[in-house]
Amino acid sequence: MTLTLWLTTSCISLAIRARSNYVLPVMGHAAQTGLPPSVLNVYHPAELVLLALAGLAITVAGALGPAGWAAKTRTATALRAE
Repeated sequence: MTLTLWLTTSCISLAIRARSNYVLPVMGHAAQTGLPPSVLNVYHPAELVLLALAGLAITVAGALGPAGWAAKTRTATALRAE
């Protein structure tokens, strides 16, 4: 579950990067206007890595609570809670 959420976060970061580098220039060209570099250069690669790692940390922190509770309780109780 944690790996899936981390991969989702990474894909979202890559999608933001793709939007900035590909979609926005095509839209600007279609509107016959130029877009300044400040509009296109939203995130640097180091920032994307930091965002992906932050997403992983948030995912792990959010998964530890329910996983700890399920590990402490009896199996029947944990299954009834779902």
